[in-house]
Amino acid sequence: MLLGTNGSGKSTLLRLLAGLLKPSRGEIEIPNPLGFVFQNPDHQLVMPTVGADVAFGLVSEGLSTPAIRARVRESLGAVNLLEMEKRPIYALSGGQKQRIAIAGALARHCEVLLFDEPTALLDGDTQLELVSQVQKLVKNRGITALWVTHRLDELDYSDGAFLLEGGKVTDQGNALELKARLLASAAGES
Repeated sequence: MLLGTNGSGKSTLLRLLAGLLKPSRGEIEIPNPLGFVFQNPDHQLVMPTVGADVAFGLVSEGLSTPAIRARVRESLGAVNLLEMEKRPIYALSGGQKQRIAIAGALARHCEVLLFDEPTALLDGDTQLELVSQVQKLVKNRGITALWVTHRLDELDYSDGAFLLEGGKVTDQGNALELKARLLASAAGES
């Protein structure tokens, strides 16, 4: 998990890691394929139906139609949305859209998923549902996930965490220990 306040550089770092931005110096080696889930899923869902959107990234890979269909169904099943394959994107809730964005990355067999504040636009119950879904994917599929957030409470769902301030990592370690240090610091304890 990557924690930081607004303007700390979290989203910029994620975009650098995803290859969406070019570093001003140095190099970043990017695993391929890599999945990126934006804060607002409407910025990445481009097709009219759920199934077509999940298949979108596969079409350019030259897979056969049966292979694409199998990956779409497998990926939708992994995020518990198989029954929505033919549903229009506009008819989905925010949480469902986020899960469709994740399914699109899973369909491409991404081993690394980057999440840019994916719970920011979701209500409390939907936030917990999405976090739980991602935790299951990480555990069951061996996926590496980097979750970016400004919310201290989301550290409860991570093993390790980094604190980003002014574009630099200023603290890191066990997520719950980092949370305790930050709360103690905010309370004036050192």
